Amino acid sequence: MDKRDRANLFRNRLQEAMFNSGTTRSALSRTTNVDRSTIGQLLKDDHPRLPNAQLAADVAVALGVSTDWLLGLTNRPETPGDIVAAALSLSPAERTSADAQLLAWHHEAAGYKVRHVPATLPDILKTERMLEWEYASVPERRLPEAFSAMQDQLAWLSSGVSDYEIAIPIHEIEACAAGTSYYNSVSENVRYEQLNFIADQCDLMFPRLRIFLFDAHQVFSSPVTVFGPNLAVIYVGQCYLAFREIERVKSLSGHFDWLVREAVVDARNVASYIRSMLK
Repeated sequence: MDKRDRANLFRNRLQEAMFNSGTTRSALSRTTNVDRSTIGQLLKDDHPRLPNAQLAADVAVALGVSTDWLLGLTNRPETPGDIVAAALSLSPAERTSADAQLLAWHHEAAGYKVRHVPATLPDILKTERMLEWEYASVPERRLPEAFSAMQDQLAWLSSGVSDYEIAIPIHEIEACAAGTSYYNSVSENVRYEQLNFIADQCDLMFPRLRIFLFDAHQVFSSPVTVFGPNLAVIYVGQCYLAFREIERVKSLSGHFDWLVREAVVDARNVASYIRSMLK
């Protein structure tokens, strides 16, 4: 960029930052330890000038913006630390608070497609009796809160404000049907009620609800949810790792596309497949 063009851009962005922060020339001169006339020279319409590196940094700190933005090296005024904090965050995954957080993320994604790989069976489609079994080790008072949150999410899904795609490893359905692995202590009637409920919801809400079954011997995925184009969340145990940087969200959305392409049971056939397992 030509030096004069950069100086004009610096002046315009300096004026914008001062206006947004409510900072006067006098206040900025005091904060940066320079004469008021020095600030005035940076803001002159004719013959604008660029500050030295020290003053540029001091001005940026005083106004809460980045030096790169003032100098036209980026179009984002936030400091690098603020950009990273906004693009990547950790949220606690404790049962009750996670339910509230997940519901908020679902509402944030209203109008966009939500794409989800659950850790077990999808929480949004769990029955009350399955939740009772899963919450057996959690203080009893939390179960009503958790079930209420799941009902809220199911009502949100039923409202049709967003399409919902879920990719599940096929062994999860098989284990639930057979009562093996994770489900070896769940009674048969609870397991069958759960799987029948998922099959019924597939029939009832297709195509806005689409479930795909993939073979974990061929493809693999950690638990992840992509909430439209602006947010993707990975479940890592005690916390959720949330990405808001567009390219990272696109990458995780592309990962979900891969799971769909490699699915061994398509969304149209999942309900009948589940019922065949129960037979």
